[in-house]
Amino acid sequence: MDIVVVRREPCAPGGETTVVRLLGLLPPHWSCLPEVERDRVVLHVMLGSTDGCDAVRTEVEEVMADPAMRGWFAET
Repeated sequence: MDIVVVRREPCAPGGETTVVRLLGLLPPHWSCLPEVERDRVVLHVMLGSTDGCDAVRTEVEEVMADPAMRGWFAET
């Protein structure tokens, strides 16, 4: 499953900083492969390390509400 987040506020940190924050906020047992661009981050989440798609979506919603992710938004 892919998680895609995009920067919508120019003053928000770039993708390199954001991917570190994003990975730090997600459950540590998740296996993810990141792709990082300046204004876009894609995390390929291996579902075998999660409780399924619905659990991933719920967790991502919570993570994106964290102040560390200000200026970035998950694409649906």
